[in-house]
Amino acid sequence: MAGSVGGRGGIKSEINVTPLVDVVLVLLIIFMVVTPMLQRGKDVNLPKARQTEEAKGTDPLVLSVTREKTVWVESNLVDENALEKAVADAVRREPGRRLLVKGDDALKMGDVRRVMRRAHQGGARGVALAVQEKKP
Repeated sequence: MAGSVGGRGGIKSEINVTPLVDVVLVLLIIFMVVTPMLQRGKDVNLPKARQTEEAKGTDPLVLSVTREKTVWVESNLVDENALEKAVADAVRREPGRRLLVKGDDALKMGDVRRVMRRAHQGGARGVALAVQEKKP
């Protein structure tokens, strides 16, 4: 045991690393569980762009359009006809909230524009498109 007084050797000055390893493993498990929850919206393959801008301001409402053309508001699956109402409810709760559209790179621009038009009809004013930065 660290810090015990012995006969011949005197006080042992060894570090007991077991509690340190326990704490590190608990933190690792916590990060492994929490990290997947940090991603907002549905997971899609974003199109790549050379120039990107960092979004500033309030927390945007994330609208995801998957490869199968399903529409998600945050983590809720929404029918395209109900999208207008879902956006209107979100805008009513937080007026001036921006909309971040995450469209899969396999989609045609017309599919994304149709969803953006529905969101605009629901009251969304500031719309941004999510892209992934191209690595040189």
